[in-house]
Amino acid sequence: MPTPDFNLLITLDAVLAEGSVARAAKRLRLSPSAMSRALSRLRETTGDPLLVRAGRGLVPTPRAMELRDRVSQLVRDVQEVLRPAEILDLKQLSRTFTLRTSEGFAECFGPELIARIGEEAPGVRLCFLQKPDKDSKPLRDGVVDLETGVVELSTAPELRGQALFRDNYIGVVRSGHPLSRGKITPAKYAAGKHIFVSREGGDKGPIDDALLPLGLERKIVTIVGGFSTALGLARGSDLIASVPERHTANLRQGMYSFPLPVRTPEFTVSLLWHPRFSADPAHRWLRNLVLEICARSH
Repeated sequence: MPTPDFNLLITLDAVLAEGSVARAAKRLRLSPSAMSRALSRLRETTGDPLLVRAGRGLVPTPRAMELRDRVSQLVRDVQEVLRPAEILDLKQLSRTFTLRTSEGFAECFGPELIARIGEEAPGVRLCFLQKPDKDSKPLRDGVVDLETGVVELSTAPELRGQALFRDNYIGVVRSGHPLSRGKITPAKYAAGKHIFVSREGGDKGPIDDALLPLGLERKIVTIVGGFSTALGLARGSDLIASVPERHTANLRQGMYSFPLPVRTPEFTVSLLWHPRFSADPAHRWLRNLVLEICARSH
């Protein structure tokens, strides 16, 4: 088998990204004849026309559409490998990083993260975005630098991830609430009025699954989109909030927290990023900082 010409990857990436032979030639600073020869070689090598005429323009073939993201990632990986190693000067670093997290994560870990960044890299600014769903498109598009949450990497295999911590659900009520006195049984817990947290508006979760074999069912009186809102409502009423323990440590101060009287599965909160940032020194520094702060909060 002949050794492949890896320069063709650069040409293929330009052709697929631009969707135009003329624009690809301009991007690569090639003459029209050189670009035409390169495209002919690409068609011969891939066994596919890649771009075909449709009216006055060109459209990609299904094979070209299939290759586009893979080729783009390969070219970025090669560029990262061949790029000279940078010496990161944190004091001179000026950059805004966007983190897509739950409100509980931002409120629990954000203060220390911001303080550490202020000490080490005063020119760095954090932008926290709320996380209305589990769609990884913002990471893939480069709109978001880092994301936290309970995300199955199998649903987005192109992403990189690292576990931050394990968490579990606990119950929380206001100080002086009837549940703050005496033993909390499953029946006593289920009999209260509950707040359910759901971004999608559902009203059933793992706690309800655990109560079901006991013949018990919670009375959900309100549904909210975040744990901070749930705790705010519980703080000023007799409602019961069931929230992740580590996610909400700072938010539960002054309230009564208790282990749930039924067993629910633990879950892993992970840090996710797109591989385009894996070798970026500043991005790697921020990832390590998040990992360190979360590890210390055990």
